[in-house]
Amino acid sequence: MAGKRTHGAHAVVTGAGSGIGEAFALELADRHGRVVCADIDLAAAERTVTKIKAAGAEAVAVPCDVADPDEVGELAAATRSWLGREPDLVINNAGVGAGGRVVGDSTLDEWRRTLGVNLWGVIHGCHEFLPAMRRQRTGGVINVASAAGFTAAPKMAAYNVSKAGVVSLSETLAAELSGSGVRVTVLCPTFVRTAIFGGELIDPGVGQLARKIAGVVGFSAERVARTTLDAHDRGRLYVVPQPDAQILWRAKRFLPTPYARIAGLLGRLVPDAGKKQERP
Repeated sequence: MAGKRTHGAHAVVTGAGSGIGEAFALELADRHGRVVCADIDLAAAERTVTKIKAAGAEAVAVPCDVADPDEVGELAAATRSWLGREPDLVINNAGVGAGGRVVGDSTLDEWRRTLGVNLWGVIHGCHEFLPAMRRQRTGGVINVASAAGFTAAPKMAAYNVSKAGVVSLSETLAAELSGSGVRVTVLCPTFVRTAIFGGELIDPGVGQLARKIAGVVGFSAERVARTTLDAHDRGRLYVVPQPDAQILWRAKRFLPTPYARIAGLLGRLVPDAGKKQERP
C-alpha cells in the first residue's frame, strides 16, 4: 500500500452515519476496503453499513461519541477486534456545526460541545490510534477541519476555533511523523451539501443561508471524499478542494490586513441570533 494506500485499506471513519463521513466510508468500500463505521447515532451508522454490504464490501457499525475519551477507547478496541489488526487509515470526521452568535452571546455549553466534538474528538482519535501506527511505521490519518479554520468568519467563533485547532494539530502531527511512514492529511472545505447546516447549535437563519449557498456553489460529499482520499494517496497534507476555499486560503496568507477588514464587512450580512433574541 505504498502508493494508493486508500485502496484495500482497513479503515475506521467517525461520523460515518451521514454527510462526508458516510461518503468516505462508501468510497473506501468501493476501493475494496474494510470499514468500521462509527457514529453517535448507531442507526445512521448501520444504514451506511447496509449500503456497503449491498455493494459487496465488509463493514461494521460501532456507536461512539467522540467527545468522550472512554467511548473512543472502546471504538479503538472494537476496531482492532473486528479487523483483527491495527487500522491502516483513521478518518477523524465527526463534527457539529455552530454559528450565528457573537462571542459573549454563545453559551459556554455551546463552546464546550463544539470543541468537545470538533477538536477533542480528533485529539481522542489521534491519541488512540497513532501510537501503533508510529511503531509500525505505516498508516495514515485524515482529519476533517474546514476552511473556517483559517477564514475566521464572524459569528462562528466556537466553530472557527475548533477547526483551527484541527488544522494546527494536523500540521504538528505532520512534522512529528515526518519520515515515519505515517501520512497526515487535513481537509479544509467550504460549503458541502450535507445536513450539518441544520444542527442544533446553528441559528436557523444562518443555517438557511448556508444551505442556499451550498446549493449553488457547494460540492457534494462524495466529490470531497474522493478528492481527499486521492490527495492522501499522493501524500498531500492540505486538501482545500473548492475554488472559493482556495481563494480565501491565499487571501488570508498574502493579504491578511485587507482580508480582516473585508471579513468584518461581510460579517454584517450574517444574521445575528443574539440580536433577534433580544427583541420583544
